[in-house]
Amino acid sequence: MNAESTVRRRPLILAAVMASMAMIAIEATIVSTAMPQIAGQLGDLQLYAWVFSSFLLTQTATTVVFGKLADTFGRKPVLLFGIFVFLVGSVLCGLAWSMTSLIAFRFIQGLGAGAIQPVALTVIGDLYTMEERAKIQGFLASVWGVSSVVGPFAGGLIVANLSWAWVFWINLPIGVLAAAGFFLFLREDMVHERRRVDALGAGLFALSVAALMVALTEGGTQDWTVAGISAAVFGLALVLFFAQERRAADPMMDMRLWSRRSILTVNAATLFSGMSVIGLTTFLPMYVQGVLGQSALVAGFTLTAMVLGWPVGATIAARNFKRFGLRPTLVFGAVLLPVGAIAFLVLSPGMSPLVPALGSVVMGLGMGFLNTTAIVMIQGSVGWSERGAATASNVFARNLGSTLGASALGAVFSLSLATGGGPAGGFEEIRRLLEQAGTLATEGAARLALGDSLHLTFLGVFLIALATLGLALLVPRPAPAATTDAAPEALTVEA
Repeated sequence: MNAESTVRRRPLILAAVMASMAMIAIEATIVSTAMPQIAGQLGDLQLYAWVFSSFLLTQTATTVVFGKLADTFGRKPVLLFGIFVFLVGSVLCGLAWSMTSLIAFRFIQGLGAGAIQPVALTVIGDLYTMEERAKIQGFLASVWGVSSVVGPFAGGLIVANLSWAWVFWINLPIGVLAAAGFFLFLREDMVHERRRVDALGAGLFALSVAALMVALTEGGTQDWTVAGISAAVFGLALVLFFAQERRAADPMMDMRLWSRRSILTVNAATLFSGMSVIGLTTFLPMYVQGVLGQSALVAGFTLTAMVLGWPVGATIAARNFKRFGLRPTLVFGAVLLPVGAIAFLVLSPGMSPLVPALGSVVMGLGMGFLNTTAIVMIQGSVGWSERGAATASNVFARNLGSTLGASALGAVFSLSLATGGGPAGGFEEIRRLLEQAGTLATEGAARLALGDSLHLTFLGVFLIALATLGLALLVPRPAPAATTDAAPEALTVEA
């Protein structure tokens, strides 16, 4: 397997990476666009945020585990496993008969995503040098841009003309193509060493995050007994998790890796950026449809503005790393997040959807600058043997932020609806409003109650964006790239 063959086959592997990432990227917009109608049909509106949180929980809890498995057994088997599980979960989601069953099947989808996203990014780190990697991040960002257009458009058409199940089943052809690409072209020549998998650590982490999500959800519905018990379980599981990580021979979360200031601060900023963006992904379509009275298609395209800004920001960032430096680029992206969030603070009934679209595109630009720079900084700070774990740590931080953000902002939304003096019919009247979003938006009490509750979540988005900026300012300047950053001989492709 010579270097010339590796270079020749890289575009084919890159295409497979982009296809696998597209499945996850399209989920972000197509499901969000269809969720108001799905919730209207399935009921249990108080569980609305759980449809997003359940996916993110398993994705977050398993990201670091799969990153370590990729360092141990190779990238290819982990990727193929992840794609298979993701597609099984997608099929089951389309067959869901209640909000509870949909949430359960989203757990399965999230497990597959936990293997796909970090390992696909690790493959890019293996194939390309640091200088090339910055440019490739622009190609990967374009996946989100294309998906941001296709997702809302497809979601709006599906809601209007087909069963909402197709928002999940659309993943099937994409996943099959991605799996075929990895199977045919990705070859690895490496020695497999026996390493223990920290299953107990992963389980304790998942239990702690799930308990926190339950505590926030039940607190939002004012069931303080269950919320209190869940909070206690969260605290106990978290203590046991850190105890396990200290004693494990090969821990799920390598504390030595996280103790490096560069990795810790970059991941902290990434975590809070994930919290801020999930607030828009989860609740902006609901506001545009339920409060502004627009169609699912219009709601989808206000969200599209954010995901279109993301690849633009990523591309500009990648082309200017050398000119401005990595840290200034990261900080600039963090500045754009609270600036864009201001648009959501001023939203009110009757306002043009162009206002949230403008805020979305600015926040998308910020995420493009911040996340692209974060990945390059993380991967450039370690060698090949740690790159899978280091890349996974950054994806883990972003997904954990999304998980916590969806749960916390969902609790704010539910608690505000429950205590804000809404319509007499409560959640049921809001559910009817969402089921026929755009046609029942003139129902005054339900519309105003929904708008007030969502406005509080947008305030939370703004405050979290400010915290992201504060953390970005703590990131140190990166050291010069080490020689270990070169693409390794361990990864080759079929001649």
